[in-house]
Amino acid sequence: MALISFASVSFTSPLINKSQFCGSFPVGIGSARKNRGVKFCRAAASSAVVFPRLDADDFRHPLDKQNTVLLRAIPGLNDIGKAFLGTISEQVMVLENIGTSVLVSENQLSELHHLMVEAAGILKTEAPDLYIRQSPVPNAYTLAVSGRRPFVVVHTSLVELLTRKELQAVLAHELGHLKCDHGVWLTVANILTLGAYSIPGLGGIIAQRLEEQLFRWLRAAELTCDRAALLVVQDPKVVVSVLMKLAGGCPSLADQLNVDAFLEQARSYDKASSSPVGWYIRNAQTSQLSHPLPVLRAREIDEWSRSQDYISLLNSAARINGVQKV
Repeated sequence: MALISFASVSFTSPLINKSQFCGSFPVGIGSARKNRGVKFCRAAASSAVVFPRLDADDFRHPLDKQNTVLLRAIPGLNDIGKAFLGTISEQVMVLENIGTSVLVSENQLSELHHLMVEAAGILKTEAPDLYIRQSPVPNAYTLAVSGRRPFVVVHTSLVELLTRKELQAVLAHELGHLKCDHGVWLTVANILTLGAYSIPGLGGIIAQRLEEQLFRWLRAAELTCDRAALLVVQDPKVVVSVLMKLAGGCPSLADQLNVDAFLEQARSYDKASSSPVGWYIRNAQTSQLSHPLPVLRAREIDEWSRSQDYISLLNSAARINGVQKV
């Protein structure tokens, strides 16, 4: 039985990773320059449009919205999920972060702190604690637990892979999980699946069906948070480049990657899977993934960046802020 960790919402891996508390978001930006680690140069002032009245449903993917409504319709599940993330599990994760990571602040990795605070300000949400953890596996994940501020953990290898703007897209993706309460609903979905497996007789069949629904919702939730990333960086090529780097990038090749070519690759995947046999193979390839394939995420965010919904959100916020936005 493949299950998401109870406390998990992550960005980078398309597969379930039971060793992570939270799910991961693959990120890569379209800048041609090579990243030099955490030695960022702070921009003079951000020209990004802030969204002062942004609600989670304003950018939630339709499939995410549909499945979230179904979860909310079940009485008491939200409280059960929050209760499961109680004081013991909370203390374990807090102590692990403090003991094994570096807490980012105004006087500790201040440039990373600035990226998080700026992203949270654009999305009109509270900035969580940010930790940097030593790891060779590029990943970022988040968790909101009762009684304490939520936190985001970013691995050092991901920092090395990304540019300043790309890294902010990752942080914005994780903020999207928090703004949409995905952590709570992941816990609820896991409890549903575990509970179904304990039912004698048909429990396995019920659990398998719930598991399929869970993965379908998880993939939709990732699409929602890719949209949050776009709302912050306000350049679709940045988000697409994040996905491209996580699919096949490394610091030494960063200046050779081509966002337009990756989008063309995404379109070729759609074409190759359009036949009945191709559709079957595609469904088998993706049905047990917690994250959509990078090429599919790239295509989705490219299409949403040209949609009336995104343009209207941007223009409405620009009018409220008194900023002229093209």
